[in-house]
Amino acid sequence: MAKEIAGQIKLQIKGGAANPSPPVGPALGSKGINIMEFCKQFNARTQDKAGKVLPVIITYYSDKSFDFVVKTPPVAIQLMEVSKQKKGSDQPNRKKVAEITWEQVKAIATDKMVDLNCFTLDSAMRMVAGTARSMGIAVKGEFPVE
Repeated sequence: MAKEIAGQIKLQIKGGAANPSPPVGPALGSKGINIMEFCKQFNARTQDKAGKVLPVIITYYSDKSFDFVVKTPPVAIQLMEVSKQKKGSDQPNRKKVAEITWEQVKAIATDKMVDLNCFTLDSAMRMVAGTARSMGIAVKGEFPVE
């Protein structure tokens, strides 16, 4: 018989760096989940992605057990890494902070494709380009037509 799902928690934690301090401790403690057990499992599973911000969805059950799924880093963070920026523009429609190429957009879209709600690489590239535009990052050239 399947366990009864009590709820879900969504967090963004740096890979290999989960600890009981906020935001992890209070979010899990209020639901009665073993915080140290989660931290050990999360850090073991994300050792290879140390330092990168990773979204995690924790499903907890009525018997206080839990499962979690680690997603790929958010598109905005990948764009900041590629463009070597610390943050996006405060006025993205007027002031551009960086430029990236369609090849870089394609690499990010390919990496993030499993977590996006689209079916083709072209639509994933358009989503990534839209995020870049809203951050004040310009995409050089014309959209590559296949």
